[in-house]
Amino acid sequence: MKNIVIAAGYATRLYPLTENFPKPLLKIGNSSILERMLDDIDRISDIDEHIIVSNHKFAGIFEEWSKTVDYRCPLTIIDDGTTSNDNRLGAVRDLLLAIGQSEVDDHILVVAADNILDFSFQGFVDFFKEKNTSVIMCHHEPELRRLQRTGVIAVDENMRVTLMQEKPEVPVSNWAVPPFYIYHRDDLPLIRDCMNHGCGFDAPGNLAHYLTDVTTIHAWQMPGSRYDIGSLDSYEEAQKRFG
Repeated sequence: MKNIVIAAGYATRLYPLTENFPKPLLKIGNSSILERMLDDIDRISDIDEHIIVSNHKFAGIFEEWSKTVDYRCPLTIIDDGTTSNDNRLGAVRDLLLAIGQSEVDDHILVVAADNILDFSFQGFVDFFKEKNTSVIMCHHEPELRRLQRTGVIAVDENMRVTLMQEKPEVPVSNWAVPPFYIYHRDDLPLIRDCMNHGCGFDAPGNLAHYLTDVTTIHAWQMPGSRYDIGSLDSYEEAQKRFG
């Protein structure tokens, strides 16, 4: 299983910290946001490679960083060639670039690089192996305003996803979807061809939304909390919580 990390954003809400430095490499205590995630994923025996997609502006910084870390799995940095929000590829196109450039023909764990979890991805991988389908994470979100700013799913009694909405005005449930996915190798042809069928490309959830209509996806309830580092306030909060 390949671990593909989407780290190509420009994080303007964290300026000036991220004006000339990638958000995933910001320090939280003695370790960066990205390192905290990879430290966990690298311990999962099913994972055999880390592939990180960066924008062109920060690719060199990721390359230099990669020389300072020592993981069990090989680490590959992919430069998506973009230089600003104006010409960014979007998360789905970045994923397609990684799949094509690395010639991926395996299950893929896809994660957004700007999050800290207080639980391990191991349970997510175990759930994927149990279901033997593509899987996504979910968590119960009681606040309507937050549901209206994220992906929302409906599931059946077996946690099979029956419907997915993107930033709905009227959410179908309280199951919110964070940007963590495992896509089965059998779904790779659908993923490679998704842009020819109207799949959105900007947010990572666009692909899961598209796949819900064309293949079987199950949802795994997060056993803990996720901390999305999306603003200066959330970064400072994470520093207090994990620093």
